[in-house]
Amino acid sequence: MSAFVQAADLRSFKLAGQQFGLSSSAIGKTIAKLEDQLGVRLFHRSTRAIRLTHEGEIFLDRCRRVLCELEAAEAELAYATASPRGRLRVGVPFVGELLTPLFGEFLTRYPEIELDLDYNDRLVDVIEDGFDAVIRSGEVSDSRLMHAKLGDFSTRLVAAPSYLARAGEPRTASDLTSHRLLHHRFYETGKLRDWGPAVPGGMVLPVALAATSLEPLIRLAESGCGIASLPCFAVADRIRAGTLREVLPAAEKNSRAMRLLWPRSKAPLPKISAFVKFMTESVRSALHETAE
Repeated sequence: MSAFVQAADLRSFKLAGQQFGLSSSAIGKTIAKLEDQLGVRLFHRSTRAIRLTHEGEIFLDRCRRVLCELEAAEAELAYATASPRGRLRVGVPFVGELLTPLFGEFLTRYPEIELDLDYNDRLVDVIEDGFDAVIRSGEVSDSRLMHAKLGDFSTRLVAAPSYLARAGEPRTASDLTSHRLLHHRFYETGKLRDWGPAVPGGMVLPVALAATSLEPLIRLAESGCGIASLPCFAVADRIRAGTLREVLPAAEKNSRAMRLLWPRSKAPLPKISAFVKFMTESVRSALHETAE
C-alpha cells in the first residue's frame, strides 16, 4: 500500500523504488500483485510514464486514510511505551497531609518527571488554566475532562479540647447555635459549605469566621477558636494525637468523592498515565487508612 501511494505521488516506479531501496521492477511487481488481489487496474502504464486509473484514484484516497491511521496508532504505542518524563502541573487542595507524602513517593518512582504543584482551594478551569491534572472533591460536569474516583471521605465536626473545656461540649445539633463556628466559604460563589446531615435542614448556624481555604480552619480550630466541619483525612492524625476532639461523634456524616481530573485525549502522555495510575492506587489506600 505504501509502495502504491509513493508511486502515485511520484508518478514513477523508479522514484518510488528509490524511497524503499528497491528496483523499479520490484515496485512494479508489488503493485501488480496488489492489482491482482483487488481485481482492478490501478495504473495506466506506458514506456514513458504511469498515471492512475479511475479506480486507482479512489483507492489512493482510501490508502492515504489507512496509512494515516496506522501512523497515529504507531505514535500512540510509542507514547504508551515511552518512559514518563517532563513537567507535570497539578492543582491540589491546600490540605496537604494526605497528598504531599504521596507526591514524594511519586517523584522517587518517576525521577524524570518534574512536578509543578499549585496548592489552591478555588475551582480552576483545568484546560484554560494549563493544568495537566487537578485533584478535587465533588462531581464532574465538564465533558472535556477525563476523571478517576480516588475514593470517598466523610467530614467531622471538631474542636480543640481547650475550646470545649471553656465553652462546653454540644450534646445535640441545636446546641451548635450557641457556639463559635468556623466555616468554609466557596471562593467562586461566596456561599458557605453546609455541614451535612449532622445539622437539620433549616437550622441557621452562627458564623464566627469564614475562610476560603481549609488550612486556616484546621489551625484555628486546633488553637481553640471554635468548632469546624473538616474532612476526616485532614484531622484524623490530630484527633489521634488529642489536639482536636470530635464533636457530636454519633451524628450522621455526609460522604463526598475525591477525584482526579485531566484533559480528555485519545493518547494521554506517559507522564499523565503514570500519575493517574499511581494516585488512583495510593490515595484510595490512604483514604481507607484515615477512615479507620
